[in-house]
Amino acid sequence: QVQLVESGGGLVQAAGSLRLSCAASGRTFYAMGWFRQAPGKEREFVAAIRGSGGITYYADSVKGRFTISRDNAKNTVYLQMNSLKPEDTAVYYCAADRALNSDVRVRQSYDYWGQGTRVTVSS
Repeated sequence: QVQLVESGGGLVQAAGSLRLSCAASGRTFYAMGWFRQAPGKEREFVAAIRGSGGITYYADSVKGRFTISRDNAKNTVYLQMNSLKPEDTAVYYCAADRALNSDVRVRQSYDYWGQGTRVTVSS
């Protein structure tokens, strides 16, 4: 049974940092990603990482501030979030994709989702 378990969310002041973790169990995945959903908004792509070589992808809104990485031995993906802004406030979801060549920026590409972890950035 596949499970994705996120952790690391919380309350932080603007300009602060948080690191989210997503531990996968049940199988390994070629691509994993992070999405977020703010109140009243659609779930949006944040970052993804593909392959053992770790090709990374970022939304323009987080490029230069967020870093996605993975530890293959632990089957865990991380999202280091620096220089946080109030507009980063959202529930962050980890997602996993079984396919090799899907568009990692698209929600529909992912087969499994975590339960979400809340990030609140105060001004």
